[in-house]
Amino acid sequence: MKAYKFKINGKEYNVAVNGIEGKNADVTVNGVNYQVELENEVSPAVAAAPAAAPAAAAAAAPAAAPKPAGAGKKIESPLPGVIISVDVKEGQAVKRGQKVAVIEAMKMENEILSDVDGTITAIHVKQGDSVLEGADIVTIG
Repeated sequence: MKAYKFKINGKEYNVAVNGIEGKNADVTVNGVNYQVELENEVSPAVAAAPAAAPAAAAAAAPAAAPKPAGAGKKIESPLPGVIISVDVKEGQAVKRGQKVAVIEAMKMENEILSDVDGTITAIHVKQGDSVLEGADIVTIG
């Protein structure tokens, strides 16, 4: 098993490549197992070589980070872009439909809205951050 540490958009990922068979890799990202489909098939001889592991790890890195256990609804980015503003603070009460952040994607500003009532328990981004689709923006408890 090969282990790697990646830092993507300021977020750290611990990736372990447990095994590769053909186009399928068994990887663990931050303690959660994933079955990853590789773009190209890896021969058994190459899969055993250390050089093949980075390819599998790179394929695993974009996978969403596992959600930590605990109360709260994560509001995620609906598309990749850059955070223009974060319009809430930790501890602030929010209502369903309230703007929590603005993301710029393809030269358009898109409001990220809360889909639940609650209190902001965590803010996962800051202005200027680049985020991928599905990235956590805030957690509402």
